[in-house]
Amino acid sequence: MNVVPDLPADTLNATHRALARTWIDFESALLQVPFVARLHAGKWRLDDYRRLLVNLRQQVVEGSRWISRAASNFGPEHEELRSLFVEHARAEHRDYRMLEDNFVAVGGLREEILSTPKNVGSEALSAFMYHAASQRDPVGLLGAMFVIESLGNRIAGPWGRLIAEQLALPDEAISFFLYHSENDAHHLEEFDEALRLAVTSEAAGEAIARHARIVARLYRLQLEEIDNA
Repeated sequence: MNVVPDLPADTLNATHRALARTWIDFESALLQVPFVARLHAGKWRLDDYRRLLVNLRQQVVEGSRWISRAASNFGPEHEELRSLFVEHARAEHRDYRMLEDNFVAVGGLREEILSTPKNVGSEALSAFMYHAASQRDPVGLLGAMFVIESLGNRIAGPWGRLIAEQLALPDEAISFFLYHSENDAHHLEEFDEALRLAVTSEAAGEAIARHARIVARLYRLQLEEIDNA
C-alpha cells in the first residue's frame, strides 16, 4: 500500500535543506571577499572598521522599513505572519543607532556616517528588498530574513571578537556585533515558526529558498563594493 506523503511537511524539510545549502555556500564565499579575508588574516586597521560601520549602517537603517512594508502586503490568510513581521520590525527599527555610536566611539564623526550614501552593493540589496516586500503575500522574504538573521547569530560574534582583539577595542565600540550575536538566536527561533506558517506549498518553499540565494549574493556584493558609492 502506497502512503501519500504529507506535502507541507515534506516541503518544509526540503526548504530547510535548501536554506542550509545556501548558508554553507554563502559563508564559504564570504571568506573569499578581500575585505573580509584581511580581517581573518589579522590585517585590519582602525580605518577598516570605520569603513565597515559606515557601509553597514546604510543597509541596516532600511531593515525595519522593508519588513514593515512586507507586513502591510500580507492578506488576511497570513494574519499570523503579518504579526510576526510587525513585531520583528519593531524589535529592529533602531539597530542602526548602535552602528552610529560604535563609529563615534572609534573616532568617527556622526555627520559622516549619517551622510555617506549606500555603496552599489547596498543599493542593489535595498532595491531588491523593497521590490520583494511590495509584492502581495511576500512569503519569499523569509529567505532574506534567514540570511540576515543567521549573519547576526553566526557571524556577528566572531567578527566582533576578531575586531576587538586586532584593534584593542572595548565592548562599547563593538556593541552592534555583541548585541546581534546574543539576540539573533531568538530571532531564528521566531523564523522557524514563521517558516512553518509560510511553507504550505512547493511554490512557497521555492520562493523562500530563491530569495535566500539572491540576498546571500547581494549581501556579499555590498562587502565587495565597500566605499564604492
